[in-house]
Amino acid sequence: MKKHFLSLLSVLVAFAPLAQAQTGGRQSPEALRQTVQQFLQVQSNGLPGQVTVTVGAVDPRLNLAACPAPQAFMAPGSRAWGKSTVGVRCTAPASWTIYLQANVAVVGDYIASAVPLAQGQTIDATQLVTMQGDLAALPAGIATNMEQVVGASTNMSLPAGTPMRTDTLRRPPVVKQGQLVRVVSSGNGFQVASEGRAIGNAGDGQTVQVRTQGGQQISGIARAGGLVEVAF
Repeated sequence: MKKHFLSLLSVLVAFAPLAQAQTGGRQSPEALRQTVQQFLQVQSNGLPGQVTVTVGAVDPRLNLAACPAPQAFMAPGSRAWGKSTVGVRCTAPASWTIYLQANVAVVGDYIASAVPLAQGQTIDATQLVTMQGDLAALPAGIATNMEQVVGASTNMSLPAGTPMRTDTLRRPPVVKQGQLVRVVSSGNGFQVASEGRAIGNAGDGQTVQVRTQGGQQISGIARAGGLVEVAF
């Protein structure tokens, strides 16, 4: 009996280092970076330009327990655009959460003034130029095609080379507050038309709020002829 006990004890001692290695494994920093990289690539899919994701280094002092399926996440309302913070959490077998810094660069075309523009001046295509740069590093609302700018006027004087922001442009309203409008809602394989009443004024291509006949408030894109397009 004692001989069998000693044999069993020797086996347990021999396998003790292996068992300790399996339960005491540490999370690979590179695996964390890859998790964030893949997450941001999915989140940025469909952005208007060539997307490049750069993930910051993981603090080498971290000593996290190994996780077979780490999950990346962002705070509600956050967007995979420019400099951002992405969380990575593990729920089993250990529980931990860390945050990594990342940058999503979106290189694409944007519209800028080719000549100085005076306040209130109606803009035509000859006064504009298409440029390329990191859209994520530019102010919000940058115009990415000529149609967003041509026919509008600027509410301030602009020097040549200024990126055109849609929120600084004015257009003659195609939809006016209180107007009865035709709302066309479309999505994957369907299109539904209904009526509503505009809550504000909007030029062609601008966003306008509409109250439907059922009392629901929705947002859509104003078009000529009292049309509001809603995409799902």
